[in-house]
Amino acid sequence: MELTALDFQQARVKQVLFKSRLRSVLYGVREAEPSLFTMQENPLGQWVAAVLKPQYGHRSEVAGIERLIRRMLETGQALVRQHQRGEMEQARAGLEQIERLAGEIDQLLTSVERSAQVPA
Repeated sequence: MELTALDFQQARVKQVLFKSRLRSVLYGVREAEPSLFTMQENPLGQWVAAVLKPQYGHRSEVAGIERLIRRMLETGQALVRQHQRGEMEQARAGLEQIERLAGEIDQLLTSVERSAQVPA
């Protein structure tokens, strides 16, 4: 079954969810859960493994998406450690790195989505 535009939109929502959870940790709204930074428990990582890879795993963009998700998780974890050391402003400023990585992931998702010529 071909992926639809809705499938790709769900992936983007999962990415926003991670960024929102990370931001809430860095602003003291919630505690950092270790599962927030594992590929297996990250909603976008799960989506890539369960939905994207079975059909498009042969595409270089998919490997790129996985690599960027790992970098995003590692960067997020480093920002939380920085925050826990009391470097709150620096950690919050580091959210820009997360946004850059998320932008790169989105570009690769868009590339796969366009190549699939999914219906709207």
